[in-house]
Amino acid sequence: MKRVNVFIMCLFLVSVATAISFGKLMTDTGTFLIALLFFWIFSTLYSHLSVIVNKGKIRMDYSISYGLAISLLAGPLGAFIFEGVQRFIVYLIRKMTKTADKEEFIHTFYNIGAFALNNSIAYFLFIWLSPALEHLPLNLGFWLLIMLIVSIVSLLSDCYLITVFSLSGEMKSIKEAFEFIKTRNLFDMGKTAFSNGLLFVFLNEQRWEMLFALFFLNYLVSRSFFEKTNLLQHKMERDKFKEMAYTDFLTEVHNRAFMDHIMNELDQSVEELGIVVCDIDNFKRINDSYNHAVGDRVIQQFAATLRQHLRDEDYLFRSGGEEFTIFLRHRSYDECLVLVEQIRSSVACQPAEAEFKGQPIFIAYTATFGLYYHQTDQLIDMKSAYVSADDLLLFTKDRGKNGFSAKNGKDAVQEPFFVKNGYWSISLDCRRISMPGP
Repeated sequence: MKRVNVFIMCLFLVSVATAISFGKLMTDTGTFLIALLFFWIFSTLYSHLSVIVNKGKIRMDYSISYGLAISLLAGPLGAFIFEGVQRFIVYLIRKMTKTADKEEFIHTFYNIGAFALNNSIAYFLFIWLSPALEHLPLNLGFWLLIMLIVSIVSLLSDCYLITVFSLSGEMKSIKEAFEFIKTRNLFDMGKTAFSNGLLFVFLNEQRWEMLFALFFLNYLVSRSFFEKTNLLQHKMERDKFKEMAYTDFLTEVHNRAFMDHIMNELDQSVEELGIVVCDIDNFKRINDSYNHAVGDRVIQQFAATLRQHLRDEDYLFRSGGEEFTIFLRHRSYDECLVLVEQIRSSVACQPAEAEFKGQPIFIAYTATFGLYYHQTDQLIDMKSAYVSADDLLLFTKDRGKNGFSAKNGKDAVQEPFFVKNGYWSISLDCRRISMPGP
C-alpha cells in the first residue's frame, strides 16, 4: 500500500500547487463564503447517502459531487478550499461516529486532491472553450460544454482509481481497466452535469433561494433513492440468508427445516400429493468400506438422481443423513406409483462416481422407498402423513431392500403393498399393471 499512498500524496500536492499558483478567488470573498456555507452544509448531508463498495482493500464511495459549480465560480483556489473544508469535516464526523475505516485519513487526502485537481481542470476547460460555444442559441453551448467537462472529469477520476487499483494489485490487466470504465453510469453523469450547471447559474445570479431549493430537492431525491436501495439490499440479504438456512450444504437440496415449513403451508391448502420417504441401502457399509468423503459422494449422487425425475413444482428434501423426502404434486396415485418405481430403477442402474486413495471408483448402490398418497384437506395433517410414509419405508426394509411400499391414504381400508426388485402387480381402477425391474 506504500505505492498507493505515494500516488495519493502526489495527487494532493499537485492540487495544492495548482491552487496556490492560481493565487486568488475568481469571485468576491462575500459571495464565495455564502456559497461555501451552502455547499458545505448540503455536501455534508449528502455524505451519509453515498453508496460504499469495497473492492479488495480499497473502499469506494459512490456519490454525486457538487464541487464543479463552486469551482467554475471561484476558480482552482476556491475548488481546493471547498474540497479541503468539506472532506476534512466529513472525516472528523466519521471519526467521532466511529464509522471511519483504518485508511480514512489517507483516503481524505485522495478525495481532496482528486476532486480539487479535476475541478481546477474543469475551470480551465470552461474558460478556454466557452468563447467557441457561447454563440449557440438557447444556452445550448453552455450545456454542451458542461456535459463535455463532466465526461472528461469522470474519465480522469476513473484513471486515478485505475492507478490506485493497479498499484495495490487489485487490477492486473488493461481489460479490467476498460471493464471498470464501462461501469460508469451515464445517468449519474447527466445528473451531475445538470445539477452543477443549474447551481453555477444560480451562483452567478446570486439567487440563493433557488440554490437552496435545488439542493433540498436533490437531497430529498437522493434520500429516497438511498432508502429504497437499502431496503432492496436488505431484502436480498434476508432472502439469501433464508435460502442458506433452508438449503442442505452437501446436496444443495432443501433441508429438514424447509420441509417443516412447507408441510405447514400445505396443511392450509387443498391438494393431493404423494409423500415419498427413501434412503440408501446399507449406507453404513459404504462408509466403513471406504470413508465419509466417499459416502458424501454417494449421497450427492443419490440426490442428483432423485432430482432428475422431479418437476419444478415438486419438493425434494434431505430429511436425515442418507434419508430424503419427496413431495410429488399434481399427480394421481397411479402416476406416483409408476414414478417411484422409475426412480428406484434409475438409482440401481447409476453407480456413484467417487475418488478413493487417489483412484476413481464406481459404487453400485440401491435405495428403498415408502409412498403415502395424501389429501391435505383431510383430518390427517402433513406431519402425520409423513410419519405414515416413513412407516412404509420401514415396512419395506423389514421385507427386503431395493423396493418400495405404497398406500393410498384416501382408501382407509387398503393395506399397504410391497414391491421387491421392481417386479410387482396390483389392481388399480380395474386395470392390472405390471412393471419389470432393471
